[in-house]
Amino acid sequence: MNLETPKKFRGLVTQAHQVAANYFRPISRKYDKAEHAYPKELDLLAALLDGMNAGSPEAVGATSASKRKSTAQEEGVRNGGNLSACLGVMELCWGDVGLLLAMPRQGLGNAAIAAVANEEQLQRFGSTWAAMAITEPGCGSDSAAIRATAVKDGDHYVLNGEKIFVTSGERADAVVVWASLDRSLGRAAIKSFVVEKGTPGMTVTRLEKKLGIKASDTASISFNDCRVPAANLLGNPEIDVQKGFAGVMETFDNTRPLVAGMAVGVAKAALDRTRELLKKPCRFDYARPLLSVSHAEATLYRLEAEWEAARLLTLKAAWMADNKLPNSKEASIAKAKAGRVANEVTLKCVELAGALGYGEDELLEKWARDSKILDIFEGTQQIQLLIVARRQLGKSSSELK
Repeated sequence: MNLETPKKFRGLVTQAHQVAANYFRPISRKYDKAEHAYPKELDLLAALLDGMNAGSPEAVGATSASKRKSTAQEEGVRNGGNLSACLGVMELCWGDVGLLLAMPRQGLGNAAIAAVANEEQLQRFGSTWAAMAITEPGCGSDSAAIRATAVKDGDHYVLNGEKIFVTSGERADAVVVWASLDRSLGRAAIKSFVVEKGTPGMTVTRLEKKLGIKASDTASISFNDCRVPAANLLGNPEIDVQKGFAGVMETFDNTRPLVAGMAVGVAKAALDRTRELLKKPCRFDYARPLLSVSHAEATLYRLEAEWEAARLLTLKAAWMADNKLPNSKEASIAKAKAGRVANEVTLKCVELAGALGYGEDELLEKWARDSKILDIFEGTQQIQLLIVARRQLGKSSSELK
C-alpha cells in the first residue's frame, strides 16, 4: 500500500498549494470582514483552473468527483478524479475554506452533477457553476424527510418547496435541488434537478450571517410553481423502490470525501502555523519520549497523529470511488473523523498560541471559526456515525434511527 501522493498528481498539488499561499491567504481576512461581498479576484483564478482542467479526468476540482467509467481503459489500481479532487481541495483549504466554497464551478452542486448526471447532461452543464440545495426548514440531517415536491407536467416538472443553507445559492449559475416525485413512496422518489438562475418561481429569500466561511454566500431559496425542463432531472427519472435512496446516496459518496478534504486542509494550516509560533520554546524532537517533552509539544504531536489519520481515511474513501468500490461507509467515516479532527485541531491551536491565536493578527482564530461548518454540512457528525453503525450492523434506516 503506497501512501505517497501519486506522481501524476504532484504538479496539481503544487499548483493548488501555490494558489492557496499566494492567492487565497492574502485576501482571506479581507473577505472574512466583508461578508456577502463577492471575491472578484476568484474570476481570473476560476478561468485558469478551467483551462488547467480542460479535457482531464484527473482535474483539481469538484467536477472530477465521480464513479463513472473513464474513457481511458486503465487496468488494475486507478488513481483518478476523486483522489485528485481531494488532494486539490486539501491544498486550497490550507489557504481558505470560504474562498474555495466561493470558487465558480467548484460547488458541491458540480460534484452532484458529476456523480449522477448522464452524458448529455454532463456536456450541457459542464461549464455551469452549481450550488446544491438539500436542507429544508423542517428537514435537516434526515435527507429522506425532504418535503419539496416535483410534479410532472408535460415536458416539465413543477417544483414547490423551500431550501435553506444553500452554499453559493445566490451567486451560482444554477442550483441542484432535491425534491420528491411522490412523497408516499419515501426515499426512492427523491430526485435531483438542475434549476438555472433566473427560472421563474425560484426566489432567493435571504442570505445568512455566519460564524465562519464568510467569503461564501449561504442562501435560503423558495420554489413556487417553478417549471423546470424534464431534461434537467439528473440521472434516471424512473422511481426504483428496490434501489431506494441509493441513487441519491451516490452524490454523498462523492461529496463527503471532498468535505473531509476541506477539513484536512484547514487543520493542516492551523498545525503548520502553530508549529511556527512555538518554534522557539519547543524543540520538536520526535525521537524524545512524550513524557520528556513539554505539554505544548506533546499536544501538537497528538494533534498531528489525529490529522494524519483523518487524511488517510479521506484519501481511502476517494480512492475507493475512483476504483468503483462501494464507499458509502468509508465516505461517512472520513467525513466524521476529519470534521471532528478539524474542530479539535483548530481550537487547540488557538489555545496553544495563547493571545496570538485569539486575535485578528493571526488567521488561527479564523480557521477555528471556519472549521466548525465542516463537521455540520453534508451530514452532521451524528448522522455520519449513524450511517457507519447501520453499515457495520447491517441495519436499515428504519431499524436503526
